[in-house]
Amino acid sequence: MTTATDRFAKRSFTRIAAALFTVVIFVTRVCAAELQSSPEFPDELVHFEPLSTNIVFSGTGTDTWDQKIRERSWIVRDGDSWRMWYNGYNPSRTPTHFLGYATSDDGLLWKRSGDESIYDKGWIEDICIVKDAGTFYMFSEGRDDIAHLLKSKNGKHWEAQGNLDIRNVDGTPIKPGPYGTPTVFVENGVWNLFYERDDAAVWLARSKDLKIWTNVQDEPVLKRGPEEYDKFAVACNQVIKHQGRYYAYYHASAKEKWTEWSTCLAVSSDLQHWKKFSGNPILPVNPDDPKRSSAFLVYDGKRFRLYAAHPNVKVFVSRKQEIPPNKTHN
Repeated sequence: MTTATDRFAKRSFTRIAAALFTVVIFVTRVCAAELQSSPEFPDELVHFEPLSTNIVFSGTGTDTWDQKIRERSWIVRDGDSWRMWYNGYNPSRTPTHFLGYATSDDGLLWKRSGDESIYDKGWIEDICIVKDAGTFYMFSEGRDDIAHLLKSKNGKHWEAQGNLDIRNVDGTPIKPGPYGTPTVFVENGVWNLFYERDDAAVWLARSKDLKIWTNVQDEPVLKRGPEEYDKFAVACNQVIKHQGRYYAYYHASAKEKWTEWSTCLAVSSDLQHWKKFSGNPILPVNPDDPKRSSAFLVYDGKRFRLYAAHPNVKVFVSRKQEIPPNKTHN
C-alpha cells in the first residue's frame, strides 16, 4: 500500500529532478550563448609582442652538461614563483639529452638548480608536464623520438614509467617508428595525447589509466598544408581551453629541409576536428632566428606570455592587457 509519506517523497523527488534538469538546460544555453558571442580566435591568443628583447634562458655555452638546450622546455607559474624544466646536452661528452631545472621570481631571470642534471637515467627531450591530483607527469621524447612518461611528487625527483603504449582504433599497436612531441591535455578524467610522426602530421590518442593510449581515429587530426606556411612539417606544442574552445599551438615549416619554423594556432570544439587560424603564422619566421619554435602559453596573472623555447628561450606577451584567469586552463 502506498502511504501519504511515499507519495510526498515521490512528488518531492520529481520536483527536485525537474529543477535540476532546468538548471542544466539554463547553464548549457548560457554557455552556448557565451561561446557564440566570443570570437573564434580572440586577440589575446593571436597577437603578441616581445616582452624582452633578450634571450631569457639558454645553454651555458661552456663545457657543462647543458652546454646547449633544444626543443620544448616547459614553464609554469606556481604562485609567486616560476618553474622551468628543460633538456640540455653537451655533444662533446655524449649525444644523450638530460633533464634540467630552473626557477625564477618573474619568469625572466632564471637560476639553475645546480651544476648537474636532475635526471640522468635516460634521454629527455621536448618536455610537456601536467600536474594532476598532486602528482607531476612528464611526457617527453626519449631516444629515437619515442615518447615516454615519468612521474614525480615534487617536480625534482623523477621515476621512469616506460614508453607510451599507443594503439590503433582496433587495439593493435601503431606501426613501429618515432612518435614524438607528446602534448597532453587532461579533462574529466580523460588524458588526451597529441603526438607527431616525423613531423608529418598530428594524431590524437586517449587514455584513462596512462597505460594504454588508443587513437580516436587512425587518420591525423592535424595535417600539413594546404597553405605554404605548414606545407612540410607540423608538431603540436600545447593545447589549452579558453572561453569554451580548445586551442592548439603548433610549429610548422614551409621548407622541405625544415630550415625555418613558424608558430601557428588552430581551434576545435571537441579536440578532434581542428580549424587553422586564417592569420597564421602568429609568430612568422624570423630571418635572424629562423629555427625559433616550440612555443607555448603561460598566464602571468595579467596577460598571456608566449615562450618560444628553441633553440633558446625567448618570451612574448599578449597585446591584450587583462584576461580572466578562470576562463583558461592548460
